[in-house]
Amino acid sequence: MTHRIVRLADVTTRIGSGITPRGGSTVYKTSGRPFVRSQNVGWGELRLTDLAYIDEATHTTFPATEIRRGDILLNITGASIGRSAIASDELDGGNVNQHVCEIRLKRGVMDPQFVNAVLSSRIGQDQIDAYQAGGNRQGLNFQQVGSIRVPAIDIHQQEAIGTAARDADGLITTLERLIAKKQAIRQGMMQQLLTGQTRLPGFSESWRRVRLREVGMTYGGLTGKSKEDFGRGTASYVTFMEVMSGPRLRGTRLESVVVGAYERQNRVARGDVLFNGSSETPEELALAAVVDFAPLAATYLNSFCFGFRVKRLDLLDPTYLALYFRSASGRAIVSSLAQGATRYNIAKTKFLELDPELPPIDEQKAIAALLGDTEDEIEALRGRLAKFRAIKLGMLQELLTGRTRLSPVEFTA
Repeated sequence: MTHRIVRLADVTTRIGSGITPRGGSTVYKTSGRPFVRSQNVGWGELRLTDLAYIDEATHTTFPATEIRRGDILLNITGASIGRSAIASDELDGGNVNQHVCEIRLKRGVMDPQFVNAVLSSRIGQDQIDAYQAGGNRQGLNFQQVGSIRVPAIDIHQQEAIGTAARDADGLITTLERLIAKKQAIRQGMMQQLLTGQTRLPGFSESWRRVRLREVGMTYGGLTGKSKEDFGRGTASYVTFMEVMSGPRLRGTRLESVVVGAYERQNRVARGDVLFNGSSETPEELALAAVVDFAPLAATYLNSFCFGFRVKRLDLLDPTYLALYFRSASGRAIVSSLAQGATRYNIAKTKFLELDPELPPIDEQKAIAALLGDTEDEIEALRGRLAKFRAIKLGMLQELLTGRTRLSPVEFTA
C-alpha cells in the first residue's frame, strides 16, 4: 500500500538549533540547565555520561532553543550527521548547540518515536545523504531538515512502529554497553598482566629485559610506488588502517597493488608484528598488530608502516609483543621516541634499542591466549551488534513501506 508523504516542515512547530555559548567550554557547569552537544546524540539513544550544563544567565542568551520532552534531536554537522534521539525528561528545559537541530512535532499528528525511526532508517538516511555535496557530509540546514519526507500513516500505526523501533534500539544499546564493559575489563586485564602486577596461576619465574635487536629485525613497507600502482594488480598489501585497527590482523582488508616480478620489496609473513611509523600524535605512534593469518606469497606492507620479524621465538611471542605495544607501558616507551613537530615519526634504529621487561615465553603465550579469548568474545558481540542493526534497518524498511503491518489498523490517508 502506498502511503501519503509529508515534509517535516508541514508537521512540526519548530525546526532549529542553538549556539555555542560565548566562552565555549569554560562556561560549562556541573549542574544547571542541560546543554546538549552532538556527542550526546547517538543512533536512537542519548549519551548523557558527559552531558554539560549551563547556568541561568547563559541560558537566557539562547534564542528560543529550550528543549521539551519528546523533541527529536538531530545532528546536522560533522562526522555524526544524521544521528537522532528523543529528548528525555532529564533534558527538559535545556539547550542545544549549533550542531544539533531540535525538531518539535505537532501533537496528535506525528509520533516522535515513529519520526525518529524514519530518520534512522534507510529511507531517512538516503535523504540526508542526498543533501551532502559530493558525499562529504558537510552539514544540513534547517530548510533541508524541513524537506525530509516521512510517511503520513495512521497515528496508532505510527505509535506501533515507533515502539518496535524503540525496543530494537533498547537491545542495541544493551549490547553496546556490554561491549564497552567487556572492553574496559580487557583493558584492565592487559594493564595487570602485561606489567606483572598480576600473575597467572602456575607462573612465578622472574621477568627479564629483552633488547629487540637481539631477538628480531625490522623491515620497511612498499617503496617506489606511484598512485597509479594502487587499486589494481595481482599483489596485495596490508593497509595502514588495518594496522591501526587492532592487535591482530586477519587479512580481511587487504588491497591490490602492482608489484613487478623483479622488484625488491619486503614480503609480510605470518607472525610478523607491524607498526605504524608515522602519526599526528606521539600517543598513536607505533601501534602494533600481529599478522594472524597466512598471507599469500605476494603480500606486502604499506609504505607508512614497518614490520618486525621475531627470530628468537624461544624468547619472544609475536602476539604478546603486539599486545605489549598497545598497553599503557608500551605506549609510554614508544611516545618517548617520537620525533617531529606537526607529525611524529619513529626511527627503526631507536626502536630496536628498546628493551621491554618480559615474562618467560610460556607465560607470554598464556597471557596472549587469555587476552585473545577475551578479544574473540568482544568480536563475537560486535558481530551480533552488526546483525541487530541490520535486522532493525530491514524491519523498518518493511514497516515504513507498508509491506508488513503490525496491526490491522487501517490507514486514514
